[in-house]
Amino acid sequence: MALPLNGIRVLDLTDGLGESCGRYLAELGAEVIRVELPAGSRSRAAQPVVDGVSIPFALRNANKLGITLDLDHDEGRDRFRELAADADIVVESFGPGELDGRGVGAAETRAVAPALVWVSITGFGQTGPYRDWAASEQVLYALSGVLSRSGAPGAEPLLPPSGLVEETVGAYAAWAALLAYYRRLRTGRGETVDLSAFEAMVHGFDPGFGTQGSAAAGRSEDFPRDRPDAADFYPVFPCKDGHVRICLLARRQWRGMFEWLGEPTEFADPKYDTIPARFAAATTLHPLIEHLFAEHTQRELVEEGARRGVPVGGVHTLAEVLEAEHFAVSGALVDAEIAPGRRARVPSGYVSVDGDRAGFRSRAPELGEHNDSVPVSARAVASGDRNPDAAPLAGLRVLDLGVIVFGAELSRQFADYGADVIKIENANFPDGLRQSKRGAALAASVAWGHRNKRSLGLDLRSAGGAAIFRRLVENADVVLANFKPGTLASMGLSYETLARINPGIVVSESSAFGGSGPWRTRLGYGPLVRASCGVSALWRYPDNAELLCDGSTVYPDHIAAHITATAVLAALIGRTRTGRGANLEVAQADTALVQLGVHLVTEGMRPGAATATGNVDPYAAPSGVYACAGEDEWCVVTVGEDHHWTALCGVLDRADLATDARLATAAGRIAHRAEVDAVVAAWLRERDPLTASAALQAAGVPAGAMLRLPQLLDDPHLVARGTYTTVEHRLLRAGLPATARAAGFAEIADPPTRPAPVAGEQTRSICADLLGMGVEEIDELVRAGVLQPPADDPARHTAVARG
Repeated sequence: MALPLNGIRVLDLTDGLGESCGRYLAELGAEVIRVELPAGSRSRAAQPVVDGVSIPFALRNANKLGITLDLDHDEGRDRFRELAADADIVVESFGPGELDGRGVGAAETRAVAPALVWVSITGFGQTGPYRDWAASEQVLYALSGVLSRSGAPGAEPLLPPSGLVEETVGAYAAWAALLAYYRRLRTGRGETVDLSAFEAMVHGFDPGFGTQGSAAAGRSEDFPRDRPDAADFYPVFPCKDGHVRICLLARRQWRGMFEWLGEPTEFADPKYDTIPARFAAATTLHPLIEHLFAEHTQRELVEEGARRGVPVGGVHTLAEVLEAEHFAVSGALVDAEIAPGRRARVPSGYVSVDGDRAGFRSRAPELGEHNDSVPVSARAVASGDRNPDAAPLAGLRVLDLGVIVFGAELSRQFADYGADVIKIENANFPDGLRQSKRGAALAASVAWGHRNKRSLGLDLRSAGGAAIFRRLVENADVVLANFKPGTLASMGLSYETLARINPGIVVSESSAFGGSGPWRTRLGYGPLVRASCGVSALWRYPDNAELLCDGSTVYPDHIAAHITATAVLAALIGRTRTGRGANLEVAQADTALVQLGVHLVTEGMRPGAATATGNVDPYAAPSGVYACAGEDEWCVVTVGEDHHWTALCGVLDRADLATDARLATAAGRIAHRAEVDAVVAAWLRERDPLTASAALQAAGVPAGAMLRLPQLLDDPHLVARGTYTTVEHRLLRAGLPATARAAGFAEIADPPTRPAPVAGEQTRSICADLLGMGVEEIDELVRAGVLQPPADDPARHTAVARG
């Protein structure tokens, strides 16, 4: 199978955090060589372990080769330097300074291999006051602001499912690696990348200061201390054979639901066309829906919802996901060998390239399995002579048909780093982000998601609009769309059609469930994707199967956008070798499946083993979310290693526990979980979470205070690393905090923050400059409604008057 990263060599020195980065690069065709110390990676024993196989290691190291090098001795270091000089990218997750101390850090290695792209993945980055802190998934959930928005009002906050953090960090690292590599192809210069898992979670998982979902129109903007009553955002209702979730966002969807309910008089008022009014009336409205749904099956409700235009999706358990016909037909789940002699049903991969899944091809390597089969080939280093000070994607043109969160975030990755992104929008079918203004002149999500872009108002559904789009494709590099499958083809704009116009075009089509399988036509929203893939069933308190707590998140929109951006950039890299573009497809459901892979595989191999664990890490004790002094103040602590326990006992001044033989091992502490949890809870109950977590981290214990969104803006580590910038807009009352960069780069400059365009703002200049249209031709197309400049355009006023 021809894959876009064929011919690229990656040395992967990650251990745990960041392993999924190399896996994704391998899926896209790179030769990824997993380099381990002779004793093997600690992640080979990462839980859960089933029949002697570490499921996380098996999934995140598939498609890789495996060698061992002793970096504590000259022979091993020399071999590493030889391999690095022959490689394109190095990805590593050693602590700050650890490889430098061995003489094989980024600076030393790049001194002899200046074209190398070196990506360091650490919990908190190479700089800043937290750089030496210990990171666990639970700690990163707490510090990133995710935990503060998860859980029921008045209850303890709830940790989201495990595994999503590592996959988010890996996706961020893969994008940063390819961004730097693409620049190397153009300039001949390598790069050193500092990837902080903390910042990846702050900006990439579900950013509080970033593009928001449609339900944001019903949320409070004053950052209340308690968690939102998210059950009302995307409510779940029992039905005859389980549960379903609905998403009533657009007016037409509510109207469909209103008719389905029999047009109850108490909801006939037009005010209920708005999301805030329906949220406010949830205690009256939801019982009506619950009564309606009670006597119907999931399938009946989903089909009837589709007929009426009401987005309805089943809430599936992991066992149901593994048996779902859709995922088998689409190829999202496949049976594969994950270790010698061991097979399992696994998520195949994120993306399809030219109709073929770029996914699971080979099991993870045994320790040192390829020691004798990885040669140093003195490969020629591809290099260009472009200006290294230019933005890495300068000169690329992206035609952006994307909508809502996913569409905005996908194209923003390219706009931020220099591509000319033209957002094409039709006033007759406005982007949902533009409709969530809440009384403001411009929605904050537009300011966040569409910065650095241009806007072309164009009626693609008209013959004239489609013709203009095809002319733009002639000199474009990328087309992005996230419509319902088949929409582009129905408009005469399929990949095959566009590739005949421009053989180098890269087309990315994304949807909720992909272009094949029985669910391909389902209405797609993030909450329905989460419910259908098992995420929602795990994102709950263990003692309440009906209270799903994922209502306040827009996962997986942001991270699916990053996954897709990486695939698009990989296709552009492949084009430099082949001259041909590519047809890419990414289903948001597949993103969720891959990131939930450890749970799914565990459930398949040991039915009933993968359940909602809430705030308890089943493989570590003490572990949890502990109440602290003050109102609704919390701190996460995770003691996964024996040395963490010893350090914790020192901070708590409990030498008696440190020498208690019952508690000397993880197994012993898990057996006495209630006792050790009570000790930690009593200590934290009297302390401020920030002070307590800092004391624990100073001793090497993974801990983190639950930060609320406003606290992120003043967090000393994020401030020291300059992780936020400000976006301004003439239609905003004030500037907005926003992500400053994708990662820390030694040479690549931070993105500019040009304001987002109003709809159609650059219509005239784009048509004049790129298509050579004159004023009269543009005016005529405006009067015909084909071109749609802003509302104050004189020709548009003429068209309205004539109408």
